[in-house]
Amino acid sequence: MDFGLTTEQQMVVDTVRDFVERELYPHEEAVERAGRVPPELGEEIKRKVIGLGFYAPNLPVDVGGGGLDHLTFTLLERELGRASMALTVFWGRPSGILMGCNDEQRERYLFPSARGERLDALAMTEPGAGSDVRGMQCFARRDGDDWIVNGTKHFISHADVADFVIVFTATGEEETPHGVKKTITCFLVDRDTPGFAIRPGYDSVSHRGYHNCTLAFDDCRLPSAQVLGEPHRGFELVNAWLYGTRLTVAAMCVGRARRAFDLALAHAAEREQFGQPIGKFQGVSFKLADMITEIDAADWMTLAAAWRLDRGLPANREIASAKLYASEMLARVTDEAVQIHGGMGLMRDLPLARFWRDARVERIWDGTSEIQRHIISRDLLRPLGA
Repeated sequence: MDFGLTTEQQMVVDTVRDFVERELYPHEEAVERAGRVPPELGEEIKRKVIGLGFYAPNLPVDVGGGGLDHLTFTLLERELGRASMALTVFWGRPSGILMGCNDEQRERYLFPSARGERLDALAMTEPGAGSDVRGMQCFARRDGDDWIVNGTKHFISHADVADFVIVFTATGEEETPHGVKKTITCFLVDRDTPGFAIRPGYDSVSHRGYHNCTLAFDDCRLPSAQVLGEPHRGFELVNAWLYGTRLTVAAMCVGRARRAFDLALAHAAEREQFGQPIGKFQGVSFKLADMITEIDAADWMTLAAAWRLDRGLPANREIASAKLYASEMLARVTDEAVQIHGGMGLMRDLPLARFWRDARVERIWDGTSEIQRHIISRDLLRPLGA
């Protein structure tokens, strides 16, 4: 593994960092207070990202994307992690699962998404089925050449600003080595489809302005042309395209942790007590040492997992380890950053309270810490027959 960045990778890091600090930081407090991003601001951010040539950086060049490899894209996500998610959603990174579109679907969904003309959201989670994808109750039944969908999805991120939603539903049952399991089918659903409603979700304390939504299907009729991939094979799409999203969570956690650390380090050097900077006291300096060590460890774990993906090496366990460690590291680092600032750390004058609060969800979405531990331990034990 080469531990240095290429010229292109360093350019990506510098460009994204500059954009985040110049174009996104100034709007964070307003979004935090209002709990929303004004539509015109979202469009402005998108236009500027397209102008930079950085929109859809994760998609291949031949479909209109930036064609970044996994490592470079992870570096980009790490820098985006420094800013409010409510704002970075407009730095479009269409779901990689859209690469499974057929020719007609590419014209309607993939290519417009790469150009910034359409925004997608992904819907799997239900009130009674989170990590248990095969436990979902939202069901689609065949009706001639169409499918009729009924059920509910919730915790669907940024569906309120999406033009279409990539929806996974149960469509039948099959025998597996572990008993009867539901088959899953993936559908592309436009927001104005009859029988389909996008409703406000819950009032989350994490990532204000980045909304979760509830999706309701009431005899929603979808033609077979809306099936992404093959009927009943949606679980394979999940395994092929979506496990890398955990790497994005890990990368963004690292970026946010570094921003919190930078604030804590500067405060420790400037704030004086008893005639000297508080960083001189071991109670503070040792915290800083532990924080940077954990941040660096999470950073290298995340980049190493991306490096493995680029070389076609197995990376499922490594991605799970990165997501697990980085998300739990962020909780510890933001907590210590607040502690170093004392009472000011909890005031709105600084973004630390927001970082601390936002950090909590990272251990839950895209697979809880417990699910990541399950993935890791299963990978270790299966070769031994356990």
